[in-house]
Amino acid sequence: MAQRKSHASDKAPSQRQLRVGELIRHAMAEMLTRGDIHDPVLEGTLITVPEVRMTADLRLATIYVMPLGGKGLEGVLEAFNRNKKFLRAEIAHHVNLKFAPDIRFLADERFGEAERIEKLLRTPAVRRDLERDPDES
Repeated sequence: MAQRKSHASDKAPSQRQLRVGELIRHAMAEMLTRGDIHDPVLEGTLITVPEVRMTADLRLATIYVMPLGGKGLEGVLEAFNRNKKFLRAEIAHHVNLKFAPDIRFLADERFGEAERIEKLLRTPAVRRDLERDPDES
C-alpha cells in the first residue's frame, strides 16, 4: 500500500507560527496607522490586516490585507508589492527573528465568503427551512 505523505498544509500551525504571525500583523497594522508607508494608494486607503500566516520554517509570511469596503483591492496589492523591500526591513526591526521572513501579500477572501453565505441564508428556500418547526415531521 502506498503511504500518504504528510504535507505542511495538512498540519495546524504551531504556537510559534501563530505567535510570529501575530507579531508581524501587529507591526503591519502599526505601520499603516502611523503612516510609515509613503505610497499615495496606501496613504489614502483604510486597510485591515486580519491575518498573517507563517510557514513552518518562519521564512515566508503571507500577509492577508483588505481595503475598507473591498474597493481598490488590486491597487492596494500592487502598492504593497512596490514597498515590499521597505516593509520587510521594518518587520525585521519590529520582530526579533534569526532571519527576516520573505513577505507576500494576498487579498483576504473571508469577507466575500461571509457575504456569500449570508446571501444564501436569506434566500426564500433556506428561510422556509429555517422557520419550519423542528417538531413537525
